[in-house]
Amino acid sequence: MMYTAKGQLDRNAMIKQYQPLVRRLAHHMMAKLPANVQVDDLIQVGLIGLSEALTRYEVTQGVQFETFATQRIRGAMLDELRENDWMSRGSRKSQKEIEQALRKLEHRLGRSPLEGEVASELGLSLTEYQTLLGKVRGTQLVYLEDMARGNEEEDNFLDRHVADTDADPMNMLRDHRFRQALIAAIKNLPEREQYIMSMYYEKDMNLKEIAAVLDVTESRVCQLHSQSIARLRAKMRSH
Repeated sequence: MMYTAKGQLDRNAMIKQYQPLVRRLAHHMMAKLPANVQVDDLIQVGLIGLSEALTRYEVTQGVQFETFATQRIRGAMLDELRENDWMSRGSRKSQKEIEQALRKLEHRLGRSPLEGEVASELGLSLTEYQTLLGKVRGTQLVYLEDMARGNEEEDNFLDRHVADTDADPMNMLRDHRFRQALIAAIKNLPEREQYIMSMYYEKDMNLKEIAAVLDVTESRVCQLHSQSIARLRAKMRSH
């Protein structure tokens, strides 16, 4: 612990020392959240959590400061996500319905279904389906493994997908068979969706930049990204 000459806790020095921890926790959490959540917002909230940890920490608790601070920072981020309801239960339900329609059609057609075919399967017009894709905002690819647990109850979605530190998505991605199946699934995406996935995840381009490359609107890229994720999640459920 860092103290001033007067023997008081040096808050500024401590905040500076633990800023990388806040950033690390924010980025780890971002891997399991939709593209529309901003990492800077989580970092700001995490810094408030760190400040609260400094105020409340007592050496006599017998817990290392980093352990205590991690809990406070993570808790502050989760509270922020819950308060802003970043993905409504309705959206999660819609996402599941899209995945189910994709899975049925792929099985029936023996190929990746077109947008119009998915819309028909859902009983929607093409415009209605594309609007729905925009609302769903396809969630991040790397927590695909969480969808494989057969857990249909959504009430504790944030706790299961974000707060569970043991369910590190990178552990699953290290699994050779899963990784190979994921690569194969991406290669089977329609060509334009493959481009989007490559630009978004490999080249770290944002939706606006991808839209400029493809000469389409940003909302159209968002729709195609959501659909790509739904296709992949439908394919990877068995893993």
